[in-house]
Order: sequence, then C-alpha cells, then structure tokens
Amino acid sequence: MLIKELLMQDLKAAMRDKDVVKKSTVIMLRAAIKQVEVDTRVELADQDVIEIIQKQIKQKKAALEEFMKASREDLINETEAEIAILMDYLPEQLTVEELRKLVSETIKEVGAVSMKDMGSVMAAMKDKTSGRADGKTLSTIIKECLSN
Repeated sequence: MLIKELLMQDLKAAMRDKDVVKKSTVIMLRAAIKQVEVDTRVELADQDVIEIIQKQIKQKKAALEEFMKASREDLINETEAEIAILMDYLPEQLTVEELRKLVSETIKEVGAVSMKDMGSVMAAMKDKTSGRADGKTLSTIIKECLSN
C-alpha cells in the first residue's frame, strides 16, 4: 500500500477515534506532501514521501529542543507524540550497530582514508540507508570511523 493511501486511512481512523494529535499530524503531513506535488506538478512516489516525512521529523526534533529549553511540558509531550506518529510511516530504522557495519563496508568500497573523504562516504551511504537512518546519526558514525 502506498504511504499516501495509508495516511488517508489513518486520517479517517483518527477522526473516528477522536485522536486529535494523530489527526493534526497526519493532516500536516498530507499538506506538506500536497504542497510539494503542487509546486513540482508531479505525483510523488513513496521514496519522495519518505524524504518529506524525514524533513518533518527533523523540524519537530528541532522544535522539541526549543520546547525543552523553555520547559514547556505541554508542548514537549505533544511534539514527542507527533514524532512517534511520523516515525511509524518510515521504514524500519537501522540500529547503530548495523549502521557501523554498513559504514565500515562503504569506507572500504569507496577507499576513504581521512575526513576529507567524508562527502563521498555520505553520498554512498545515502543510497544504502535511504529512509532507514537519521542523517545526524549517520554523520556521527562516519566521523568516528574515519578518525580511527
């Protein structure tokens, strides 16, 4: 099933169940997808939708940090719930150990030897981990592996 179809089903279920947070999160996500489709005049595939979801998660995590600094418990709880809902639409995430193994293999494939090669490793990893790993975590692991 396409992610967009799943979103529509989940929206209907959230409305039926009166789940306000899930309803607003799915509406926000569907609006972001529709905006990109209107701007580009192209029907988005699941991979493109996954990229939009990842972008939304990244924005929510940045907002969450700000809410924590301001000690806004009400907004912290809601934002954490929104992130959890968005994560449900992503493919299963790779563990840190799986990422380390993939990074090590990719470093050997690319022939990277120093931090100067980080860009080529990141580019190669993007295809392998698309939608299954957070870019920040991936970057940290690559830095660790290249500095050893």
